[in-house]
Amino acid sequence: MALTADTIERAGHFSIGGDLPVVRLGFGAMRITGAGVWGEPEDREESLRTLRRLPELGINLIDTADSYGPEVSERLIREALHPYKGLVIATKGGLLRPAPGTWVPLGKPEYLRQQVILSIRRLGVERIDLWQLHRIDPKTPQNEQFEVIKAMQAEGLIRHVGLSEVSVKDIQAAQKYFQVASVQNLYNLANRSSEDVLDFCEQNGIGFIPWFPLAAGDLAKPGSRLDSIAKKHKAAPSQIALAWLLRRSPNMLPIPGTSKVRHLEENVASVAIDLSDADVEALNEIGKA
Repeated sequence: MALTADTIERAGHFSIGGDLPVVRLGFGAMRITGAGVWGEPEDREESLRTLRRLPELGINLIDTADSYGPEVSERLIREALHPYKGLVIATKGGLLRPAPGTWVPLGKPEYLRQQVILSIRRLGVERIDLWQLHRIDPKTPQNEQFEVIKAMQAEGLIRHVGLSEVSVKDIQAAQKYFQVASVQNLYNLANRSSEDVLDFCEQNGIGFIPWFPLAAGDLAKPGSRLDSIAKKHKAAPSQIALAWLLRRSPNMLPIPGTSKVRHLEENVASVAIDLSDADVEALNEIGKA
């Protein structure tokens, strides 16, 4: 099918924090870096082409982090898309990257503040529309992490605040300091461990950003129910998994990532897949098995 900015409209919309409208299918910018989410991408020009294709396709939510590269993802986004007309650039902080494939939580207030300021500089903005605490650091008092985030929001460095890999209890603790606008947890067709968090987000107007959204694992093996649904729709299992996510909740904001224009366009084509109620029910059940 021919993809246009109108195609993505079928994904629907959500207002982050109640006043930041985005199309519900976003883009995760982790994979535009090198192997192990470390260093420059193998094909830098293709990564830039992928980023520049986003507004052409109508995608206006781009999720990154200071730790992707580290720093590489934010710099590439600025090079490709600044001044971000009509785009929401969400970033994250709170993870150290001492080596490829290694992620270490660090929530010391002075570090979080430093990383917000550096992200602002790298992205070339005056304020970050959505800044997410990448992980709550278990070695730093939780209240100290939340207090500095509250202070940065009051100062105007951050517009909206999100959390990542948290429980309902964590969200409720954070809400004593600031409005939680989004939550980014692992969630996909094969992994529903955050169902309670998703339900809480839906009940409280919080955007739910599932990371690793296209994973289907053994559910996609030949002859499986997922495989048969994919064949019926002449789609890949990953496209069905993405279409299912968009049906699962109006607060769902999937951000599949890639460094290839072709894969990006395949993801966008998922919004045009019209799953029947029977398809959705079957997918609901196989994911619970």
